[in-house]
Amino acid sequence: MRRPIITLTTDFGTSDYFVGVMKGVILRLCPAAEVVDITHDIAPFEIAEAGFTVAQYYRYYPPGTIHVVVVDPGVGTSRRPILAQAARQYFLAPDNGVLSMVLARESHTVRHITAEEFFLKPVSDTFHGRDIFAPCAAELARGGRPGRFGKPIKDYMRSDFARPLRTGKRFWTGAVLKVDRFGNLITNFHIDEFPSLKERPFQLAAGAEHITRLVRAFAECPPGELAAVVGSSGYIELISYQASAARLLGCASGAPVELTQW
Repeated sequence: MRRPIITLTTDFGTSDYFVGVMKGVILRLCPAAEVVDITHDIAPFEIAEAGFTVAQYYRYYPPGTIHVVVVDPGVGTSRRPILAQAARQYFLAPDNGVLSMVLARESHTVRHITAEEFFLKPVSDTFHGRDIFAPCAAELARGGRPGRFGKPIKDYMRSDFARPLRTGKRFWTGAVLKVDRFGNLITNFHIDEFPSLKERPFQLAAGAEHITRLVRAFAECPPGELAAVVGSSGYIELISYQASAARLLGCASGAPVELTQW
């Protein structure tokens, strides 16, 4: 049998011990696990950015993969830890909407994790990544049945950060889901929902600028200017060729983006 795969996505960074501790817990309980770091550089507390990130990578992993997603500004409060089954894979995360994009796309079952026998004791109020999500991932990797973790729930949190809001006949208000390391702003405008951006005049307002050009590739954006491009995820990105659009626009994750289309 192949080694069980556990992926980690967090906002912990790599300068502290947090990620290393989670890996230690997993490997102590399931030495056969293969732990894959997706990223630990999600902007702190940015649930939408984490949700977007998870929705981009899970489809490329084999059935049975266990995805641990810990971006958890509500750690220690009444928010629930959950286990989701979707696309023949498993997702462990806080119930804060971070799995919204995955669950909107896939048939799924969501469980409230209540099986405290799998937790590390005592459970810290500030580090559920170590005490709840890592040991539960290890238990799944060892062959634990999902039904042992808790009962299915229907009232899990759903967030709509993936969809812009229509604010008028020709107007939509969206947001930046993520700023990548090149400074490109990935918005929540998906080309499948706005295919006419390729054919009709438009204006994307972000920061103090208005972008009216859609290019096919990054290099088609004139140096020093701003443009839009359909990124590999299908979402519209605001770019500046070999420069940081985020810096030029003064925008970060969560910043509003206004679309006007004629």
